Amino acid sequence: MWFDESPFYQIYPLGYCGAERENDFGEIRHRLSAIEENIPYMKEMGFRAVLFNPLFESERHGYDTVDFFNVDRRLGDNADFRRLVQKFHEAGIRVVLDGVFNHVGRRFFAFEEVRALREGSDKKDWFHINFNGNSPYGDGFRYEGWEGHMELVKLNLSCPAVTDYIRRAVEFWIDEFGIDGLRLDVAYLLPEWFFEFLRRTVRGKREDFFLMGEVIHCQNFAKNLTPERLDSITDYECYKGLTSALNSDNLFEIEHSLERLFGRHPWCLYTGKNLFSFADNHDVPRAFTALQDKRKLPALYAILYSMPGIPCVYYGSECGAEGDKGNSDYDLRPAFSSLDREKCPALTALIRRLNAVRAREGALAYGGYEKCVLSNKYMCFKRERDGERIYCAFNISDGDVTVRVEEAEGTDLLTGEVRNLNDIYLPPFSVKLFKKN
Repeated sequence: MWFDESPFYQIYPLGYCGAERENDFGEIRHRLSAIEENIPYMKEMGFRAVLFNPLFESERHGYDTVDFFNVDRRLGDNADFRRLVQKFHEAGIRVVLDGVFNHVGRRFFAFEEVRALREGSDKKDWFHINFNGNSPYGDGFRYEGWEGHMELVKLNLSCPAVTDYIRRAVEFWIDEFGIDGLRLDVAYLLPEWFFEFLRRTVRGKREDFFLMGEVIHCQNFAKNLTPERLDSITDYECYKGLTSALNSDNLFEIEHSLERLFGRHPWCLYTGKNLFSFADNHDVPRAFTALQDKRKLPALYAILYSMPGIPCVYYGSECGAEGDKGNSDYDLRPAFSSLDREKCPALTALIRRLNAVRAREGALAYGGYEKCVLSNKYMCFKRERDGERIYCAFNISDGDVTVRVEEAEGTDLLTGEVRNLNDIYLPPFSVKLFKKN
């Protein structure tokens, strides 16, 4: 499918466009042009798909949705977004939205009606409500919030009116905007039947529609990666293992995760599946900040792009953007215009080359995974499909390393160099991706 072959670029639109942190529900601000003007840059970088975090009307950060049918007025209106999707498609870039179906904001229309009419509201079954209690806001009833965050009101997905509302919203996003997929926020909290419900909904519109679930606790979600449910889930295990392995000079850590998830043994969890892989995102520290030795950045991104998975780069990280989580996520979500795009030209150029390699090499998109050489500070693994074989070698030490793979000849996919592959020479802090000739 197209998504297996597409390097993704993630955009948190409220941050990217420099929108206000609080929605005053006043005039419409047409800010999506800040994204549109950078589409040529994304195309030149070689990204084939863009993942948008929430952009529908919300109170603050986008995950407290109040209207599933209108773009957040801090960003623009539906016509603006329709044009934006069209421009992305003209550039050959697919568009995936963030579907927040577990919870809504307190100003969501149905919840406001319940607050006003209480037991008399026909929307009371939209939520998990107990009229014999009270909330921290003094509503005169208790309700469930997302993981204790009471500003995020949990929807009752067992209520037919709720699933009908979600169905109509998803169909609207496809018909009105032409989107190509959905990321399902907190998919680890959604019932399994809901994935099947969404698949039936989108299949009526698009056979190749991408459904990807956010799963953050590294639990076994393999039973949900089926044609009737989800295409992919987020790979938090390798995200955590990759940064930790590089910081501790212990590549055994990331190789353990790669083998556990994608190896050839019957007990491996996701063999033949592509998880959604990343080095950072809108919820975690920037890779540039998290990685203690910046000389290891090439290895971090080269491993990300060559291991099994669908690689995704968070906006600005290709330029070395910094940001730590601290007490809020705002430092992780700056305006793109505020970033120094010339900060790390070598990193930017490497990610551009990795995008090109990942998009054209079927063995990286669909091939099996096999460990070849492993040490604390260097490693090599093989990706193979239908006779195509790519050796991916990485050195995170300050010394020279030679990796032996015993192949006749190959081409370095990053430089075009053709050489004998019996011994792959790795200078300090270097990466090599050799395709067997």
